[in-house]
Parts: sequence; C-alpha cells; structure tokens
Amino acid sequence: MQSKIKLFGHPVHPLLIVIPLGLFVASIIFDTIYIFTKNPLLPGVSFFNISLGIIGGLLAAIFGFLDWTSIPAQTRAKRIGVWHGLGNVIVVVLFSVSWWLRMIYPSLIPSVLALTFSYLAIVLGVVTAWLGGELVFRLNVGPDRDASLNATSSLLETKQTDITEKVVYSKR
Repeated sequence: MQSKIKLFGHPVHPLLIVIPLGLFVASIIFDTIYIFTKNPLLPGVSFFNISLGIIGGLLAAIFGFLDWTSIPAQTRAKRIGVWHGLGNVIVVVLFSVSWWLRMIYPSLIPSVLALTFSYLAIVLGVVTAWLGGELVFRLNVGPDRDASLNATSSLLETKQTDITEKVVYSKR
C-alpha cells in the first residue's frame, strides 16, 4: 500500500516527522543539560524547540491522517495506524502542556511538572515511533509498489496528480 500524498515521488508524512522528532529530542537534551549545568540560556532553546516541534507535529499529523484514510478497513494496519496516530497526538499534547507550563515563568525555566510532561512525551514517542516502524517495515504501509534494491529514481517517470485539490507528484 503506497502513501496517498507524495512530493517528488516520496511520501510527505515521513518527510515531515523528522522535524518534530528532532526538535522534541533536542529539547529533552537541552533540558537535561540544563538540569546539571543551570545554564540560563538552555531553557529558552528548549522552549523554542518545543514551539516548532508542536507546529511540525501537527503538520505531520495531517499528512499521516490522510495516508491512514487509504488503509483498508478491518486490517491490522488500520488498527496499528490508529494507535500510532492517537499516540503521536498525545505526544504533541504533552509537549504542548510542557510548553504552556514554561510560559508561566518569565525566564522560561521549566518546572518539575513541565519537565515531567516532556519526558513522558518522549517515552510515549518512542512507542509510537516503533508503531510507525511496524506499519512500514512489517505491514508494508507506505513503500512504493515498485520498490526494490535496483528501483529507478523517484524523480524519473513522475506525473502530476491532483489529490485533495493540491498538485503533488506521484510515481507511476
């Protein structure tokens, strides 16, 4: 089963997930370093990373949902997709709560509660990432039907396709 929306021959959802994933992980790293060093610049960096991660996570969710709608009903992939999607929405909500709790303090210093929400979110994110891997690597959701070790470039033989009233590129 191929991804529903592609850009230059590649599914959009996996292209977008790296943005919030990297930003959320970076926020955890900066928060952890802050705990040990008390460097006053680090909470602001974490806050900025979480802010952009929330936006990126919501954008990735839109394209993930559109791909999920094309998975056949009554399949294991559909059920795993629900858990993957809902779990990631909860990850974004947990980081959003952490972000909001940080705004309470003028210097954006995270409280124990704000840090707890961030760390819970990243643990749940590991689980939902595994579920995403299960969808792609075990259930074959997303890969191009012509994928192989010697497949042609995704930029070759592309055509414009109108999907959900947007022009995207899809491999034949």
